[in-house]
Amino acid sequence: MLLILFAVTLLFFFLVEFRVFALAFLKIGIPPHYVFGALFAILLGSFVNIPVKKIHGSTVAEGEQATVSFFGSRYVIPRRKDNVTVIAVNLGGAVFPAAISAYLLFKTGLYLGSLVGTLLMTVVCYRLARPIKGVGIALPFFVPPLLAAVFSVVIDHNHAPVIAYVSGTLGTLIGADLLHMKQIGQMNAPVASIGGAGTFDGIFLTGILAVLLSAFFS
Repeated sequence: MLLILFAVTLLFFFLVEFRVFALAFLKIGIPPHYVFGALFAILLGSFVNIPVKKIHGSTVAEGEQATVSFFGSRYVIPRRKDNVTVIAVNLGGAVFPAAISAYLLFKTGLYLGSLVGTLLMTVVCYRLARPIKGVGIALPFFVPPLLAAVFSVVIDHNHAPVIAYVSGTLGTLIGADLLHMKQIGQMNAPVASIGGAGTFDGIFLTGILAVLLSAFFS
């Protein structure tokens, strides 16, 4: 999946170089050369988890290494020697996207529309996210960008790109990760990363879709 995301990023790089999406980047509120750097930073930052705290689970997952599938994505369940779960914040999947969302909100002032979109995305992502024992929280990667597109156009047709990015990013983080924190201790995952694993793909694609929305709906 990460190889595919790298390929998508490189594709966008060439499109920006030919000025195809230069106007779209400007409409979303960030200069084109900064947007590509931001997307690439998010992708590279997905490898960085910042530890926050440790919690103890109820049992220990042992035995042979296994895999589970969820909406077409395969997750490897790592072997465990203890029942400690490290709660972390993913740099590329949580910190960078949240910072970009804050920047867009401050610059555009679209607080009400973004709030409505974020609430809708939070409810949907909370219902769709699934705790996977030994792995963490997983969410179908194609859902956040598609729903963010639909909700943002309905809420504010003229400012769909910004609302799509903000609501898609924050709604996914809150609904899929933060609201499922109470279940972390029962999943026996070695690392529970906010904005990582199964939710990162949807957040990354939401950023790209926001750019596309600015080209087609603004």
